[in-house]
Amino acid sequence: MTSFGSVQQTSDHAALGLTDEQALDMYRTMLMARRYDERVLLLQRSGKINFHVSGIGQETAQVAAAFALDREKDYFLPYYRDYGFVLAVGMTLKELMLSVFAKAADITSGGRQMPGHFGSRRLRIVTGSSPVTTQVPHAVGIALSAKMKNEKLVAYTSFGEGSSNQGDFHEGCNFAGVHKLPVIFMCQNNQYAISVPAHRQLGGRVCDRAIGYGFPGVRVDGNDPLEVYRTVKEARQRAIAGEGPTLIEAMVYRLSPHSTSDNDMAYRTKEEVEEHRKRDGLPRFKQYLIDCGIWSEEADEELNQTIRKLLDEATDEADRAPFPAPEDALLHVYADDAPEGGY
Repeated sequence: MTSFGSVQQTSDHAALGLTDEQALDMYRTMLMARRYDERVLLLQRSGKINFHVSGIGQETAQVAAAFALDREKDYFLPYYRDYGFVLAVGMTLKELMLSVFAKAADITSGGRQMPGHFGSRRLRIVTGSSPVTTQVPHAVGIALSAKMKNEKLVAYTSFGEGSSNQGDFHEGCNFAGVHKLPVIFMCQNNQYAISVPAHRQLGGRVCDRAIGYGFPGVRVDGNDPLEVYRTVKEARQRAIAGEGPTLIEAMVYRLSPHSTSDNDMAYRTKEEVEEHRKRDGLPRFKQYLIDCGIWSEEADEELNQTIRKLLDEATDEADRAPFPAPEDALLHVYADDAPEGGY
């Protein structure tokens, strides 16, 4: 495990094959995701948008995983908290804002779906649905297609630990294990399935379930982005080499409520949240970069100002953008033209 702040560990990212600029890009993306999340929470509280599901506390694991994948070839099936991940693979703040404002130009659903249902054809982000864990068998199907076509790519899917108790998870893992498919299963264990703590959901560790399906499972500190990067990179190398899936359990903590409709103080304490806030990977990674001599408090303040400006622009544009027109209710639901010869 990386020891952030230790002078002896200041070249850990280089040992993993990351340049200084790539390590800095990881941090910039993590901070952008955090500031986006904070902004959208404020927008909901002020009545500008209706709903938000937060991912605060999980950005380090999300962004590190994205950087370990091939962002030009792989397919991504994220879950609804994955703001850091989708930003890292190429979505923009404006695209995310159009979604939370439910505007017609929203690329994920044309303003028809709740936020967090990411989708982008150009980025190979496969649209998810509201029932949790449905993305897991979809990822396995994409991995099967890649294997059948001998395409050197992987399907990556993420989910919470609550999702690992669903039938879709077990069926997807079993099929992927039998056929040794190039898929990476990433569980972001944030300790709560809405209000149910992990110890009341799981009789063991999520990662240990992998052995029953015939492939490796590994648990990592999700607050350590370099450890997550290494683990996902190794999982991708295994998949491309034809060695099959990997199940990764990244231990994180949801610092914010489950959603803007949730009162998290009904099932946990402020003291618990604050204790976990001390382990937040974002300030730890920032300090690591400063200790490496490639970042500074001055650079951090400048980055925060830049992100604030980008967020202001994205918020303003999304707020002013038109809503879907009533006459477009069936747009994209049916094909515009029947194929020649009928169906």
